[in-house]
Amino acid sequence: MREAAEQTEFLGPIQADAALNGAIAQKKGLGEGRANVLVFPNLDAGNIAYKLAQELAGAQAIGPILQGFKKPVCDLSRGASVGDIVAATAVTVALS
Repeated sequence: MREAAEQTEFLGPIQADAALNGAIAQKKGLGEGRANVLVFPNLDAGNIAYKLAQELAGAQAIGPILQGFKKPVCDLSRGASVGDIVAATAVTVALS
């Protein structure tokens, strides 16, 4: 696992527009703008961002997954669909 992490390129912290938009990333000299992981400073910020992505972009959000506990914890919204619950459960179990 450590060997894979050593070969992985990490870039950050950077603003969300540069993380997701290639043209903006290139203007700022920050790679290709193809982030596949976004990290937020707290649960409130993460909730706002993933709900916006779901509603405005039609994205499937799995999570949020909370770390720092003995095992990962998935914090589902009361508005979660059955599909959301199944997907989040599968990811949380895989991380355990």
